[in-house]
Amino acid sequence: MSNQSKNSWSPLAVGTAAALIAVVALPLAFVLLQAIFPSLADGSLAAPFSHLAGIFGNPDLMGLTFNTLRLGACVVMLSAAIGIPLGALRGLFKLPLAPLWDLMLLVPFMIPPYIAALGWIMLLQPHGYVEQLFGVHAAGFLFSFGGVVFVMTLNVFPVVYFAVSRSISTSGSRLADVGRVCGGSPWRCFLRITLPLATPGIAASLLLVFAMAIEEYGTPAALAANAGFFVLVTGIERRFSDWPVDLPGAATLSVILVAMAMLAFLLQRRIQGKHVYETLNGKPGDTSLRALGAWRWPVTALFALAALVAACAPLFSIVVTSFMRTLSGGLHAENLSTVHFSAILGSGNAALRALGTSMALGGATALLTGVLGVLVAYCVVKTRMRGRVLLDALSVMPNTLPGIVVGVGLILAWNQPFWPATPYNTWAILLLAYCCLLLPYPVRYASAALAQIGDNMESAARVHGASLRRTLLKILMPLLFPSVLASMLLVFAVASRELVASLLLAPTGVQTASLFIWRQFEQGSVGQGMAMSVITILMTTTVMVGVTLWRQKKAGSGAGSM
Repeated sequence: MSNQSKNSWSPLAVGTAAALIAVVALPLAFVLLQAIFPSLADGSLAAPFSHLAGIFGNPDLMGLTFNTLRLGACVVMLSAAIGIPLGALRGLFKLPLAPLWDLMLLVPFMIPPYIAALGWIMLLQPHGYVEQLFGVHAAGFLFSFGGVVFVMTLNVFPVVYFAVSRSISTSGSRLADVGRVCGGSPWRCFLRITLPLATPGIAASLLLVFAMAIEEYGTPAALAANAGFFVLVTGIERRFSDWPVDLPGAATLSVILVAMAMLAFLLQRRIQGKHVYETLNGKPGDTSLRALGAWRWPVTALFALAALVAACAPLFSIVVTSFMRTLSGGLHAENLSTVHFSAILGSGNAALRALGTSMALGGATALLTGVLGVLVAYCVVKTRMRGRVLLDALSVMPNTLPGIVVGVGLILAWNQPFWPATPYNTWAILLLAYCCLLLPYPVRYASAALAQIGDNMESAARVHGASLRRTLLKILMPLLFPSVLASMLLVFAVASRELVASLLLAPTGVQTASLFIWRQFEQGSVGQGMAMSVITILMTTTVMVGVTLWRQKKAGSGAGSM
């Protein structure tokens, strides 16, 4: 590509920008407009800001905002308290059964948060599994603010654990050893040398934890709504579900939620800007792991406890409930049955159709975000056109957009009378929502891969007459494919179980697996809900593992033929 064309807006760049505007900018813009103009849904821009006095004068708003901030802060602090020590131990020392603990701490990612919350309910409620086995229950704790923090932390602390372990294992311990030689104690060297080098990874993971905590709907709704604990997400959902529908109020709460996420993002950037540490000699760090010595088995027991509580306990509850004929029958062998799986897998059943809808939407989302992610990354990394920084910012903005905000924005954007055609009230609105929420993953993966690819191969292809399209398909895409495929698998896993946007946007007659599970619990059909959860988790995991093994086999055969 010539320097002139790389500096200008090509048709590819125009199309990419238009797609970003439709997927990301449009719903956010309508949220802001609805928050300013209360009669926007009626096609009027009259009386701007006239509704804000009533909204901000409502004492409930302060409670919702404070509860959201308190929940996010507590989940962040508890996740840091668990994830940072475990990650540091994993990154610095030879840990027995280390791959097993990594695998076990991946399990919370495969269990949707609302399903994990329902699993904890079955464990700790009165007459739950813990009481049946040990004679005690913890319902008072579980159905409270502390219970919400506990369950949400177990779902998200692995984000911190993996970020810290990878950062510390990459930087190594050589510099800390130098500090020890110079008279520093082990703790002082860890706190002043090793931990600061992992600051960027820690800050990024804690930001993600905060964003996940303030946008989560299922866990607060399932555990603390009856106790009167509401957050902004549940407040927004109530303004849509209770009559009369309060669009201006929902939009205003959405703006507050986005502002919280943006402030957290800016705080993270500020922390990273003030505390940047890097080595100056250019030599690779010593990444060899240290022996634990006498602490070998106590540390192993600590990891076993974390895996038991975070992964095994909710998974045990989900699986056992799916095989119980009746909940009242209790934990007895004669009460175990596959009747719920038979009901779900029966021909023509609504559960099977919901599962197929989720898999189809997950696959379509992965494909569309993968393609758009590559195009955005190319425009940002490989061109020098004006506005590429804006494209980059727009592509990562969904990281700060909670799912319920995206849902509100899409309702407001596409439920307007001036559109000649609209995806509203069709399955396509769900696809738009999933693409908006999950686009940052392919963009980040593709950008990182493109940054490592020099311009010489692309230049050689263009010199020999290849078009931009042919260069992308034949030269760059084969090199990007492993990274993009990894991001697409992540998108598929998350999209196939998304709940919050689905609750708001699913049209009549369209049901996803997450909606089926949620509604089964609302109707008291706990067994079928848990059976559907098991099938969903197994299918998602099977697809991810299968594609990964296929790629490894293909890479191995390709290397063997060289």
